[in-house]
Amino acid sequence: MRPDCHSNPHAVSRLNLSTSLTGMLVAGTLLIPATVFSADEPTPDRETSISPEDRQHWSYQPVERPPIPTVKTMAWVRNPIDAFVLHRLEQRGWRPAAVAAPRALLRRMYLDLVGLPPTLEEQQLVHQNASPAAFDGLIDRLLARKGYGERWGRHWLDLVRFAETNGYERDAIKPHVWRYRDYIIRSFNEDKPYNQFILEQLAGDELEQAGTETLIATGFYRLGPWDDEPADFAEDRFDQLDDILNATAQTFLGITLACARCHDHKFEAYTQRDYYQMIAIFDPLKRPQNGRSDIDSPAGSSAELAKLADRDQRIAQHDQRIHTTCRAAATKFLAMLSAEEIQTELPDKLIEALALQWDKCTDDQRQEIRRHQPQIVIALRPWLDKPQQAECQTALSAIEELITETPDLPRGYFYVESSPQPPPTHLLVRGKANNPGPEVKPGVPSVLTPAPPEFLESSKTTTQRRLSLARWLASQQNPLTARVIVNRVWQHHFGQGIVRTPSDFGVMGTPPTHEFLLDWLADWFVKEGGWSLKKLHRLILSSNTFRMSTEWNNEYGAADPENHLLWRKPYGRLEVEAIRDSMLAISGKLDRTMYGPSMHPFVPGEVLEGHADKRKIWPEFNEAQANRRTIYAQIKRSMIVPFLEVMDLCDTTRPSPQRLVTSVAPQALTMLNGDFVNRQARYFADRLVAQGGPEADHQVQLAYRLALCREPTARERELMLGFLRSETVSRMQEQPRATEKDARQYALVQMCRVILNLNELVYSD
Repeated sequence: MRPDCHSNPHAVSRLNLSTSLTGMLVAGTLLIPATVFSADEPTPDRETSISPEDRQHWSYQPVERPPIPTVKTMAWVRNPIDAFVLHRLEQRGWRPAAVAAPRALLRRMYLDLVGLPPTLEEQQLVHQNASPAAFDGLIDRLLARKGYGERWGRHWLDLVRFAETNGYERDAIKPHVWRYRDYIIRSFNEDKPYNQFILEQLAGDELEQAGTETLIATGFYRLGPWDDEPADFAEDRFDQLDDILNATAQTFLGITLACARCHDHKFEAYTQRDYYQMIAIFDPLKRPQNGRSDIDSPAGSSAELAKLADRDQRIAQHDQRIHTTCRAAATKFLAMLSAEEIQTELPDKLIEALALQWDKCTDDQRQEIRRHQPQIVIALRPWLDKPQQAECQTALSAIEELITETPDLPRGYFYVESSPQPPPTHLLVRGKANNPGPEVKPGVPSVLTPAPPEFLESSKTTTQRRLSLARWLASQQNPLTARVIVNRVWQHHFGQGIVRTPSDFGVMGTPPTHEFLLDWLADWFVKEGGWSLKKLHRLILSSNTFRMSTEWNNEYGAADPENHLLWRKPYGRLEVEAIRDSMLAISGKLDRTMYGPSMHPFVPGEVLEGHADKRKIWPEFNEAQANRRTIYAQIKRSMIVPFLEVMDLCDTTRPSPQRLVTSVAPQALTMLNGDFVNRQARYFADRLVAQGGPEADHQVQLAYRLALCREPTARERELMLGFLRSETVSRMQEQPRATEKDARQYALVQMCRVILNLNELVYSD
């Protein structure tokens, strides 16, 4: 959603605010400049607004590969990443932390790449061979798993403000938007080159090879909140365009261009003209809707769409033929239905359509007839003579043949651009839709490029403005794209990026802790890596920098408490998806079904009490379906699943480059007393009995290996065995009729609940 220009420091004008007190308006205690914005004031040209000094910011410079530094301890260097990190440490006379223990490194790699703990068999393989080369092979095996796309696809969904509803009052479902999520997961698993990934999401409909997949990819534009009944439709239209611009600028460029909607950016070299030139790129996009209902569209190539349109036209002719043939029968049917002499299961909307001539039916009514045509003929058969029945059957057979010959295309949720003629785009004075200023042409922020990129001529169907933008973004000439994505990958492996403001590479963002390393990685990613994210993962995870332990050093910690120099591997709490998925894997209940419509996790009844139609707001809980990975959980903006919300799910209304990590009482209460964790504790206990046998010692040992990938210490083993004995006794005292077997099972469940609540379980190591 658009930032509030009066509360966001990035949204304040770059104009000189040295206005005299006589030019101020007093509203309570707030002094508001009265002369800062003027509808008659000309907007500065790009050339005079951007100075040579503005262009000198480090992130606006071309990416050039720096030399790999020379270090003293060459034995520690496994690849250039280590050389850059070690060089900074040696300048301080410091040494990196020791390598992590094999168990810790094993669990770290699994949770980082696939978001699940290793199985007992997988743990055993590493125990047999814990050499650096063995871990290198493990990286390749993990990257080849389908779970990699589910883990890293979720990181991307945070960035693009993915949710499955519109938000606002009605918060309606975005139809078939889950196909975009599936596209993301598949793209990560297929290791789609990142430059192609950009092209498909920004201009998938304008590519020569456009088809179902690339059209679904453009759902990126339509993921944000949408008000289906705005107070001002013109203003709402620009709010939608603002959402698109903000998501594009932050996700791919790491800049806060959206702050320039109402005026030039106060701190950054982004002008209001820059903003509206980018808006002009997206302005030709139209939202498919029927009234205030959000609708989807068939996703296919131009040829496929043309063939489908021809098929539908021919089907409509057969529908009309049936409707006309059945007019007399429909009249008799409706009369008897009105007199309550018969009953029917046909929907009310369809009953209304049957009473009309074909040319009087609305598009919705014709679609309703289309969906129920065979049932209509069956319902009217008693009033149809044999020639009429034959006529209807012939038409039905023809429809069936047409559908077999040209099946329906998958439905997708995306904007459409169906005209090569772009609408005029105006700079809006003060950002208001009812106050247009001069017309602007498409362009990109001037400070990012010495010469504006060339925009393609319109094709027969679209303006190709978005394709022009996407090509510029995905080119080696762009100074930001590679730096930004490399930094994001680094962030998710180390908890913080080399630039710790991952979506703000401007002057207000934090400078990189290792600028030369960032540029080396960005250059390598494009040239040697071929824009491959999997190759980038492999490079990072094979470094000794990644494989350091989390061991604390008092001296280093006092001088560098935030670990800017990477003298150890930082701790990092897992996201809620990895926590929930890990618990399902530990309990043995994880369902690995991939793709398709979303599942609905458990929502407590009291959460639904305020809704008139509880089934409509959230379906009845189906545990078997809900045991899928958390990325497939439906995200409803007006009612986030409580377990996900309390465990710091991202804000879905805007791009979220980094999750907040809070430590609050409701988290502990949810983990200890919540429905999900208690159910998994029961299943976990059942698994321990089935696989570990009746001996408590074996059960404790197995529990630690499944949950924490290690053996319990002697102290932990002693405590857990004592806990099982005391809980068994307490249970039998509280429940005199309980058998010892039942009491021991109850105690085992409580032990499992304790283990699932250990801090160690929600940290990678």
